[in-house]
Amino acid sequence: MRIVIINGPNLNLLGVREPEIYGNQTFDAYFQKLQQAYPEIELLAFQSNVEGELVNLIQSNGFNSDGIILNAGGYTHTSIAIADAVAAINTPVIEVHLSNIFAREPERRVSLLSKSCKGIISGLGIQVYEMGLISLAGKLKA
Repeated sequence: MRIVIINGPNLNLLGVREPEIYGNQTFDAYFQKLQQAYPEIELLAFQSNVEGELVNLIQSNGFNSDGIILNAGGYTHTSIAIADAVAAINTPVIEVHLSNIFAREPERRVSLLSKSCKGIISGLGIQVYEMGLISLAGKLKA
């Protein structure tokens, strides 16, 4: 089983950026723990601050992976291109957000991606990645 995590803008700053919202742990440290906890799953992770690179990552992994966990960051609310890329692939996508986007500013309460995703996990901190992983692994086994 191959699951790909794709992180969008500013998620390279986890652990230092607004820890009161996003926590103190870096994504790299967390990702290492995920790999150790789920050795039977091939886990890959990518991050980009560039919209077109995220589209390329979704497209290049969207036909040869068993699932994608996507945290598009601020592009969730603005990128028709990323939404179109998610809609175009056949790999199931779980949309994740560390913060509760529905309890934040009005412009963050709209996701252009959700309609093409299998589900959304929001507001539970960095654990949203593991929850997405468990969801995809369970959905794929069924």
